[in-house]
Amino acid sequence: MQGRGSVVSLYDRPSPVPAAVSLSLDEPGSSGPASTRRGEPKLAERAITVAAWESLFRAQVTIMRALAAEFPSDVISLNEYDVLFNITRAPGRRLRLKDLNRSVLITQPSVSRLVDRLASRGLVTKMHDPADGRGTIVGITDEGFALFRRVAFRHMDTIDRHVGSALDEADLRELITLCDRLRESVGERPASQLDADAASDG
Repeated sequence: MQGRGSVVSLYDRPSPVPAAVSLSLDEPGSSGPASTRRGEPKLAERAITVAAWESLFRAQVTIMRALAAEFPSDVISLNEYDVLFNITRAPGRRLRLKDLNRSVLITQPSVSRLVDRLASRGLVTKMHDPADGRGTIVGITDEGFALFRRVAFRHMDTIDRHVGSALDEADLRELITLCDRLRESVGERPASQLDADAASDG
């Protein structure tokens, strides 16, 4: 059974088109392939891009399902773990709620409810942001950090088994570089830069 609010449920839908079937946008009764008609994109030139995205997406879904199946959701959900993970990466292990909203994989109202739930369990604290009268800062408690570390070590072992066993160190470094480039292409700062900033601020 998946953990409460598991991020996998967002993607856990089978594709209606088999992976081996090529994308075709030709109109019924057309005289030629869509890529040769005036004013339409050359699909053949973009086929490799679509194939690469399909491969990346399917790999992510497959691995997330495997990770979710072994995640200790009886202790904490994947979404709760994601929140604690982002807080622990922040300077002083404290993070503004609006920054947390940008980092996690769920919607803003869900983040607020999730933080309230973690606070009720004594895993995080909430305080007013002195720089923003309407803002909130979320910090992880000692109890929350201890629980996070226990789950993190177990989760890391699972990730290493499913990802590290398939790729060597050079592959993994190249994967990080490629993923960072993709995130930068849509205007998001990659995780490597965020980690560097957090280290300098600490």
